Amino acid sequence: MSYEKVAQAKEVIVGTKQTVKALKNGRVKEVFVAKDADLRIIEQVIRTASELQTPIHYVDSMKKLGKACKIEVGASAVAIIS
Repeated sequence: MSYEKVAQAKEVIVGTKQTVKALKNGRVKEVFVAKDADLRIIEQVIRTASELQTPIHYVDSMKKLGKACKIEVGASAVAIIS
């Protein structure tokens, strides 16, 4: 379900830095985080989303998350924006 939701989204932001920036700007509807990503990399995304009460969805694979975003590399964090 989560991968399909990302793949069907009209506008997504890929990457931890960009996701955190979009969260702080109030543009994010929901966040997807890969469980196999390094915790040090994704912890700021998780913390910021939690503080702003933005829904966080966890997916199993960075590789599959990247593929859902139509990129050739894995993605640790993706935001669906409004």
